[in-house]
Formats: sequence, structure tokens, C-alpha cells
Amino acid sequence: MSRRPILLPLAFLSFTAIALRQGTNSAAAATPQAQQTPTLASNVDREVSGIEKQVVEAAEAMPEEKFNFSPESLHIPGDDYKGVRSFAVQVRHIAASNYFIWSPLTGDKLPEGLKDGNGPENLKTKAEILKFLKDSFALGHKAAATLTIENMLQPPGSSKSSRLHLAEFGVAHAFNHYGQMVEYLRMNGIVPPASRGKSD
Repeated sequence: MSRRPILLPLAFLSFTAIALRQGTNSAAAATPQAQQTPTLASNVDREVSGIEKQVVEAAEAMPEEKFNFSPESLHIPGDDYKGVRSFAVQVRHIAASNYFIWSPLTGDKLPEGLKDGNGPENLKTKAEILKFLKDSFALGHKAAATLTIENMLQPPGSSKSSRLHLAEFGVAHAFNHYGQMVEYLRMNGIVPPASRGKSD
């Protein structure tokens, strides 16, 4: 029996494997920076970036003269808006909560004047409040960077919550209040930046 019929397919498979390997190596060489393997920290950081973008853009979209808007001022018949936070206090609340939630992960001290969930009362202007907000998200990125597979289920300091829970809770909490910011914007005839250019 001739060995020729067997050798031909084997030779073909060998050449195919070599060609595929060279193609893969060429593709890898063509991309100078191979994609880094995602980590727990990088995944959480991406979530912090996502909500940061939406909240900051929504805060920037509200004009200075409407920054203290509250739906209570609309006097809608049958409403129940008495005592709700103004837009400015919603933004300060997100930032204050970011500090309270994420600082145990980083060990950072709370900013001066931060005593409760509504943020420092001395922050009045849109620019001051936006800086406070952006600084709080910078802390969120720092908190995300502390996460590892080894420490994610450990509580930081005297906390009863795990490090991962705190990191994710900061994101979830900000999303909750972002929804309220969107309503406040729309009550003032402002389309939220995340919805612009889409069918409304």
C-alpha cells in the first residue's frame, strides 16, 4: 500500500498550521500594543468612568441660574415634592456619598466641611459644586485601583461591607441620583447630554 495518500494530507496540515501561526504572529506584530488582560480593578474603573461621564455632563448641562431648581417650585397640583433636594444639592449629595463610600477603600480623609450626605453647605456656585463632584470621582478611580482578586471580599478597616461591594455601591448610588438629575433637566426643557442626538 502506498504511503503517498497519507503523506499528502499530513503535509497540507503542517503547512496550514505554519501559515496560521505566521499570520497570527504578523497580526500581533502589526498591533504594537497588545490589549491588556482586563482586571477586577480595570473593570470597576470602567464602571466609575461611565457614571462619572453621565453625572458630570448632566451637571454641566444645567445653567447656573437654574442650579438651585427644585420641582417643589413648580407647584404641580397633587405633587409631593415638598422638601426634596434641589438640583445643586443632588449633585453635592452624589459627591458627598462618593467620598463616604470610597474613602474607606483608599484611606483618604474626608474633605473639610463634609459632615453629612448633602455635602458642604459653603459650596454654592456651580463651579464650586462641579469641582467637588469631579474630585469625588477622582477618588472613585483611586478606590477602583485598590481592588484585587485577593482583597475584593475583605472589609476595609472597620466596615462591615466588602471592598468590592463599596466600590460597586458608589456606582449604583450615583446612577440612582443621576436619574433624578435627568428629570430635573427635563422639567427645565433641557435634554440630558446622554440623550442628545437620539430619538427622544
